[in-house]
Amino acid sequence: MNTLLTGGNGFLGTWLARALAARGDTVACLLRPSSDASGLAGISYSRVEGDVTDTASLERAVPGRDVVFHLAGIRRAATRDEFMRVNAEGTRNVCEALLRAGGKARLVLCGSLAASGPSSAGHPHVEEDPFHPAEWYGESKAEAERIVLAYADRLPVTVIRPPRILGPGDHENLTFFKLIKKGIRLEIGGGPRPLTLVDVEDVVDLLLVLAERPEALGQSFFCGGPQDFTMEQLQDIGARELGVHPRTVKLSPWMLKGLAAAADMVTQATGRKLPLNRKLARQLLAPAWTCSGAKAERLLGFRPKRDLEDSIRRSARWYREQGWL
Repeated sequence: MNTLLTGGNGFLGTWLARALAARGDTVACLLRPSSDASGLAGISYSRVEGDVTDTASLERAVPGRDVVFHLAGIRRAATRDEFMRVNAEGTRNVCEALLRAGGKARLVLCGSLAASGPSSAGHPHVEEDPFHPAEWYGESKAEAERIVLAYADRLPVTVIRPPRILGPGDHENLTFFKLIKKGIRLEIGGGPRPLTLVDVEDVVDLLLVLAERPEALGQSFFCGGPQDFTMEQLQDIGARELGVHPRTVKLSPWMLKGLAAAADMVTQATGRKLPLNRKLARQLLAPAWTCSGAKAERLLGFRPKRDLEDSIRRSARWYREQGWL
């Protein structure tokens, strides 16, 4: 299989590139000239310089591919327009480049649970639920998915919607491990607040299924298992793996919001990005971030198989070994 990855140097992209190369597939990664590709070291791949906002580079990168995995996007930006320009319109650019190349290559878009927004406790999101994103990033991912599925009559397209992903190399959950390493365990009042978590290798496995199965075409799929966790449980498992006995710091919702507002003020004044911000506070205070993987199991026979407690332990060990903690 001749594949192109956008965002191939990111956390998920490096794991996918490694899996594709191990199978003997041809792997090309669309990377900006300034991109850090150190995570791809040791993986057999070719580098194609470009960007999803640069249509000329897509014209060069797309022809001859069997599958394009579109993982590229931004998670942080100062304005809604910037999220839309990269995450939504960049997706449209990929679709248009595929059409001009003949419309034969399959497009697998990496969407996000953020497009659906928070769920309610006891009622995980299913794919048929309407989008209710809670912030600009989620809005842009929802629009990207709408764009892709609007091309379903002209292109073979499919979408994966991962929840919070765990595994070695992840930056999104690193803050909580850093706090644990410092002896602090956060507990936010008003909980528990369930989370659907998934191991990065399970996400890769479903991406590979979506690249090949005809039943996946024109469809979107959550990637989630039967067991939900809370952020407190994640911290407890990480603490045991790191051999730390942290003290619990209890925060009320209003205290968390106040600290997040103060952190944003520091960031604006100094340019220094702190681990806490208003966006993270809103995520932590949502009643739940859960989704059901039943559709992927029903239509594709896919079910995540990694033990999530082991995923948390693997992450903690990797952070420690790499000196991130």
